Amino acid sequence: MGLEFPNPVGLAPGLDKQGNAANMLSRLGFGFVELGTVTPLPQPGNPRPRIFRLRQHNAIINRMGFNSVGLEKFLNNVAKTRPGIIKGINIGKNAATPMARAIDDYLIGLRAVYQCAEYITINVSSPNTKNLRELQNDDALNELLKALHHQRLKLSDSTGVKKPLVLKIAPDIDAHQITTIAKLARRYDIDGIAATNTTITRDGVEQHPLSAEPGGLSGTPLRDKSTAVVQALYRNLENEIPVIGIGGIDDAASAMEKFQAGAKLVQIYTGFIYRGPELIQEIITEYSHRYR
Repeated sequence: MGLEFPNPVGLAPGLDKQGNAANMLSRLGFGFVELGTVTPLPQPGNPRPRIFRLRQHNAIINRMGFNSVGLEKFLNNVAKTRPGIIKGINIGKNAATPMARAIDDYLIGLRAVYQCAEYITINVSSPNTKNLRELQNDDALNELLKALHHQRLKLSDSTGVKKPLVLKIAPDIDAHQITTIAKLARRYDIDGIAATNTTITRDGVEQHPLSAEPGGLSGTPLRDKSTAVVQALYRNLENEIPVIGIGGIDDAASAMEKFQAGAKLVQIYTGFIYRGPELIQEIITEYSHRYR
């Protein structure tokens, strides 16, 4: 993506939603941190309770719903980040914005965060904003990426800097959608694909008393599904666009599975919640032994 990462282990978005903890998080050893998702206007997200730990499965169900302080406050927070930290900023739409005007919210987000982000992630895959995943459908995704592509060209011309764009996708997609995503990523000069967000399936946790809670499932039960998407994307993209592997990484071995499937970077969240900061160094150490 034109960036030099100190190590390939990043923090997935959703933990530092308001952009106010990047300094502390980077000190734990992350090679990069992804902040957000941020929406143009402040919104409270979904009613509580909205996050549930399935401890025996090393899993979490969440339906946070893009709780956000909005762009103005978010950017004030991010401005306090130390220089040198690689920051991705994840942008989304407000829940109250009609789907017919969703592109407007993404354009607002792109313009607002462009100068302070090292890269910008387009989140069309959260299951917790009504109908958001419709933006992954062929025609809708084409229109969204086309609009963002043209907006970035203008921003690149005016600032003299071309910031990388990353597309974050769901694990609950079929082979046709993966092929289409790869085709559109090439067409609109997308710089990376983050695979994947949380899943709406409950494979492996069906008997857990919390499994019926609405929301996205993350953690170990997502591992194989997300790795399969990483591998399919890698085959479709033929190494032209890097893939960021996310989902079910809770030890060095599961991180290596993502790299072996074709990921160039990985991000962690649920595994970090259960394992703590030692997970970061464990992955970095194993990666160094294998790839350097």
